[in-house]
Amino acid sequence: MGLSLRSWVTNEGGKHCVLVVWVVVHVSAHLVNAVSFSVRFSDEFPDLNVAHYRGQDPRVVILTTVPGITGVLLVLILFLMFTASSHSIRVCNYEIFWYTHNLFILFYIIMMLHVLGGTLKYQTNVEAHPPGCVLANQTCPTSSTPKEEKRAESARGSPTMCNEEAKFQAHFPQTWLWVSAPLCLYCAERVYRYVRGSAPVTVVSVTRHPCDVIEVRMLKSGFKPRPGQYILLNCPSVSSFENHAFTLTACPTQNKDTFGIHIRVLGDWTKSFSQLLLPESEHSEILPMMHQQRYPKLYVDGPFGSPSEEVFHYEVSVCVAGGIGVTPFACVLHTLLDDWRHYKLQRLYFVWVCRELQCFYWFAELLCSLYHKLWEENRPDFLNIRLYLTSTHKLQNLTEEKYRPLSSRLLIGRPRWKLLFQEIGKANQHKKVGVFCCGPKSVSRELHKLCNTFSSSATTFEYNKESFS
Repeated sequence: MGLSLRSWVTNEGGKHCVLVVWVVVHVSAHLVNAVSFSVRFSDEFPDLNVAHYRGQDPRVVILTTVPGITGVLLVLILFLMFTASSHSIRVCNYEIFWYTHNLFILFYIIMMLHVLGGTLKYQTNVEAHPPGCVLANQTCPTSSTPKEEKRAESARGSPTMCNEEAKFQAHFPQTWLWVSAPLCLYCAERVYRYVRGSAPVTVVSVTRHPCDVIEVRMLKSGFKPRPGQYILLNCPSVSSFENHAFTLTACPTQNKDTFGIHIRVLGDWTKSFSQLLLPESEHSEILPMMHQQRYPKLYVDGPFGSPSEEVFHYEVSVCVAGGIGVTPFACVLHTLLDDWRHYKLQRLYFVWVCRELQCFYWFAELLCSLYHKLWEENRPDFLNIRLYLTSTHKLQNLTEEKYRPLSSRLLIGRPRWKLLFQEIGKANQHKKVGVFCCGPKSVSRELHKLCNTFSSSATTFEYNKESFS
């Protein structure tokens, strides 16, 4: 898990719940059908029967037919994918989530076979055998009681004679017609991504930061991402099939060709990956330290877009980061440090909330460098920095002289969001303010609510959410 590892499907839990509901409805309908095939066994139209005889056990009907067997397998695969997509499993054992979700390949193959059983049929000779007709050598079908027979005869009048027996045929499978086009597009996209990410990247440097965070600087020919985008990282030495998403914290510029990511060691994959980059014997330093060694082979796929790219499209933007959620905005700060004049953005509110003081050292030098540059270029109002330390245990401060611009902006406690929005609204009247959040869901929901509450004719707040796990 990285500093900004995204959920692959936004609101994935909710979508999976909707899928489960419709699976239950679908399966329940087929269970009713299985019972109906057994109870309503037809001697008159044997071709329509799925059951072999009247009163056959519906469980046998399900487990001895192609639609029944494939249906059970489809439900089993969906159950595994649904349970493995829970937040607890994704965090504790991402490998289970990853490999079970790749069962979708088997799911589509079985789904193609699911419709080959020919359970649903239609009559092919309606003109020669209209419904309710009677063959010339056959009497009218009898009713269960004389009264019902008399009532049926009066309703039918004289029965229509049939020219031939009823003939039935299974519907032509059409699932492939609906699935083939999306699958072809998906396969083409996968091939394109495989070719794009097939060239290994060059690891330039690895830096260890406080709070189990490592920074990896890489170099790749022709790689031109934009600030706020993310990549998929693959390390065959850890897992050949797993690709993990990490937000770019530094993009290539005119002055340097490298790009970087920050990874927090918070799972099996990141732990193994960090041990390859920085062996345990080298983990004694607390402050960042450069290490030169032979690094494992890495592959990068991307870049991919995210809401954070829109930061530069507003005159005023508010970036709210919760702990590890700072990574989408780190690349924005790097870009502004390179040259802030090329963008529409005229004012940036940077709010960073952390539990530990050491976390601020991840990008302390970057913040101070940007602060000093803006002051030298007579734009001190461009960047508004607010750091919040939520833990009151052993209160400390950024005592180093080089971090003095940050120490005066470090506050103890949680942000008072309502007062912050009031301040921003008064200072930026008649402007559209972009609000970007990458942090806990509780903070995201509160910011979204405040954006709707404080948006007025004077100041408009537009909310943009960055999702991560």
